[in-house]
Amino acid sequence: MGGGACLPLFMTFGPADRITAVRAVLVVALVLFLGQPAGSVIAWSVVGIALVAVLLDGADGWVARRTGTASAFGMRFDMETDAALILALAVLVWRHGKAGPWIVGAGLLRYVFVGAGWVWPWMARPLTPTLRARVICVVQIAALIVAVAPIVPPPASAIVAACGLAALSYSFLVDTLWLVSRRRTT
Repeated sequence: MGGGACLPLFMTFGPADRITAVRAVLVVALVLFLGQPAGSVIAWSVVGIALVAVLLDGADGWVARRTGTASAFGMRFDMETDAALILALAVLVWRHGKAGPWIVGAGLLRYVFVGAGWVWPWMARPLTPTLRARVICVVQIAALIVAVAPIVPPPASAIVAACGLAALSYSFLVDTLWLVSRRRTT
């Protein structure tokens, strides 16, 4: 088929999904920095790109609600883009020597959670979106951005990264305990 075969799928994207798609492209741009040597210019570029991604993250949900185009697909696309952003930033924080390899755990939590759902089907049950989860996601991303910034030296960068990881771990623990408490229902 011709190049237009993908057009109908893209046209089904709502305006918020298009914003999320731009965020996904920004995550890919961050991933491209993984092969670059650590340095101030690269780190500031990471900070700038990540800040744009965070601002767009705030915009996509707002646009979806205002245009009446919120969807389960859009929420999942947004969540997976956030997870990829956290993973990319966590690896960059580690590669720039701003925290130890343990910070990559922040980026892997979502994927471990999904993997647990493959092993234990009750872990794959849908979760109700909460303000706690949204706020902690933003806190984690902000902590990683601050940690990678050249003006925040180690060990302060590692402390900031650890605080973000602790908050994210707490959020995943709350969700896991909620799922455990309901595993025998329905």
